[in-house]
Amino acid sequence: MAENRLSIKNWAEEDRPREKLLKKGLHSLSDAELLAILIVNGGRSLSALDLAKTILAGVDNNLNLLARQDVSDLLKIQGIGPAKAVSILSAIELGRRRSQSPQIHLISITSSGDIAEYFKSKLADLQHEEFWVVYLNRANKIIHSYRLSQGGVAGTVIDIRLMMKEAMNRLASSIIVCHNHPSGNLQPSSQDIALTRKIQETGRMLEIPLIDHLIVSSAGYYSFADEGAL
Repeated sequence: MAENRLSIKNWAEEDRPREKLLKKGLHSLSDAELLAILIVNGGRSLSALDLAKTILAGVDNNLNLLARQDVSDLLKIQGIGPAKAVSILSAIELGRRRSQSPQIHLISITSSGDIAEYFKSKLADLQHEEFWVVYLNRANKIIHSYRLSQGGVAGTVIDIRLMMKEAMNRLASSIIVCHNHPSGNLQPSSQDIALTRKIQETGRMLEIPLIDHLIVSSAGYYSFADEGAL
């Protein structure tokens, strides 16, 4: 009698590839799990993950060998139809094109002045407050930045959990935060100080240190790190 296999939808949530990706990030998935996401659905006797493992076994678990497959090669595998084969080969082609694309020049941060200059055009003249996060790699180069929150004249609400989740998803080694004071006053408020300490403590626990917190305005900038407040 054939083995009765459970569908992926009946697995524990933390074991399902898509759910695992959303909770733990792309880096947490194996090659087979990533391939299973592309396959989407399995067959009567094999789950999508089983099919993915079968495909990889056929190329000795070597992604370079998988990249040499064509549609006819994949169609020889029971459970793989034209739609699944096209999805797999399209993903491989995207990866190939990415490797051939020019490298993005990453901005290097060596001082508070570098990050202040980075944000000057974004924040200095705004009439409302915005809070931004910058994610850095081990070489202190910016790998990503985004606006975490936008508020009114007097302040904005910050969710540190979202900040740190993005840091982990981006594999950031450290972070810098920055917000503006529309009033032009560069001195940190008690709320600014409390928030900085909370971000610093959370970053320390997750081993993603907060390097600096800048306040910018048309008058210049204030650096918590330069002022010894970190």
